Amino acid sequence: MSAYRGRFAPSPTGPLHFGSLIAALASFLDARAAGGEWIVRIEDVDESRTVPGAGDAILRQLEAFGFEWDGAVAWQSRRTHLYEAALARLRAQGLIYRCRCSRREIADSALHGVEGAIYPGTCRALGVDPSTPGADRLLVAGATLAFDDRVQGRISQDVTREIGDFVLKRRDALHAYQLAVVVDDADQGITDVVRGADLLHSTPRQVLLQRLLGFATLRYLYFPVATHESGEKLSKQTLAAAADDREAVALLGAGLRFLGQEAPDAAAPREILRHAIAGWSPDAIPRRTELAVGAASAGNRGV
Repeated sequence: MSAYRGRFAPSPTGPLHFGSLIAALASFLDARAAGGEWIVRIEDVDESRTVPGAGDAILRQLEAFGFEWDGAVAWQSRRTHLYEAALARLRAQGLIYRCRCSRREIADSALHGVEGAIYPGTCRALGVDPSTPGADRLLVAGATLAFDDRVQGRISQDVTREIGDFVLKRRDALHAYQLAVVVDDADQGITDVVRGADLLHSTPRQVLLQRLLGFATLRYLYFPVATHESGEKLSKQTLAAAADDREAVALLGAGLRFLGQEAPDAAAPREILRHAIAGWSPDAIPRRTELAVGAASAGNRGV
């Protein structure tokens, strides 16, 4: 591994809320405590979900909360040539095939795994012409992947049985998250990924792609996902309120406590972050995949 290089990679589907603030906070502190770099990447590869102006709004929020990143901000929508090059490499290895199945057909015929329907391999041996409307899938054969997470411990997944051949380029010609994130992390020299445990089951697929493309396997740290008291993940879909920079001190303190860290008595966001870097302890992060956040502990009436 080279020197530590971490990242925060939000999707511009709306402003940062308390859950995404925790992701920024954890990734920032882990990078800075290790004396490493921290970059920001706007993951707008899924244009169908992107809200105009949300990316810039997120950057303004990060600045208001005292975060400082290294280098220029990367935007996935400007990097599609890299994803196409990776697809071409996999295709040359005979690992990509065209799938013409609809979502309904897959849902009707498939078993269900950790992330919904498991693709049954309907088009795997059909030799569907690449010009046929459909998605490009990765041929997954006997792939059991395991990695050691710094908080959650040993994670193992039989990708074939639990996920199946997964999509790398969608029917609408948009590149899938799994491909884009692997290519971006490699291209940007990322060594460590710190993110919420809702993406825990995506990692074996990403490790598989890293190996197939000849990229280094990264280090991972998965902290608990912030949820409402009802158990729903804090998200735009569950109406989580935007993180108000007027409450930055309270929200940063709540975020630190959520992560099991000491919240310093400070009056300014950058002062809080400076103290938090010095006291950062990954070992103190709760070894859970989700954790409910009450309105009072979040410091925001809308959370």
